[in-house]
Amino acid sequence: MAKVIAIANQKGGVGKTTTSVNLAASMGATDRRVLLIDLDPQGNATMGCGVNKNDLELSLLDVMLLEATAEEAIVSTDHGFDILGSNADLTAAEVELMKASQREYRLQEILKPLQSKYDYVLIDCPPALNSLTLNALVASDSVLVPMQCEYYALEGLASLMNTVEQIAEHLNPRLEIEGLVRTMFDPRNSLSNDVSRYLIEHFGNKVLRTIIPRNVRLAEAPSHGLPVLLYDKRSRGALAYLGLAGEVMRAAEKAAQAKESQHAMEV
Repeated sequence: MAKVIAIANQKGGVGKTTTSVNLAASMGATDRRVLLIDLDPQGNATMGCGVNKNDLELSLLDVMLLEATAEEAIVSTDHGFDILGSNADLTAAEVELMKASQREYRLQEILKPLQSKYDYVLIDCPPALNSLTLNALVASDSVLVPMQCEYYALEGLASLMNTVEQIAEHLNPRLEIEGLVRTMFDPRNSLSNDVSRYLIEHFGNKVLRTIIPRNVRLAEAPSHGLPVLLYDKRSRGALAYLGLAGEVMRAAEKAAQAKESQHAMEV
């Protein structure tokens, strides 16, 4: 049964796509079966995997409009994971979803046939709390929040947390915060350190231990259509994302074991 993780933050430029692509590659490197869904019409995750978004025969739009199945649109990469890619056409899905009944459950229904085929499904959300992001949060088990340690990032965090709480209360009771991951971190910057301390004080163990540094190799890798693990596996960015993958997977597998033990006791 796949664990579905939405990678979301309505603030742009905080490392959502970088985290999505590199987390998928790092999980795939440990022989987990991973699907990355590019839910952003910019299609950056698609391009970052070396898949030309403009050459997609079938994209997430076709799947969201029920004109193709997810299995038909999924593309296997050479990086150890699969991707369901997108391009600017996905913007049309927002308009069509406005007309549909049960529109917030569309992505959830799409993912049901894939549950047994993957260990993890990662969803790269657009930088907005729109109908696409709503679909991702309803379809997910948890939300991973990448954020820079700066003042404006804190402002948007409260809004996102409130949205997650509302969705968990009304639409998806299993939804929880997977964790906050600090990205593009520069320890020489006093503001970064101050914000990091604030996050730990207010969110405790929801702040993941792994910190993603500001790293040139991480910035260069997407232009080559590669995750940083394949672009420069010895770089600080690659090592950080391997660490993040390990942290996320250990938590997921520990929770799954606890759930199985509880079920066995009840039986």
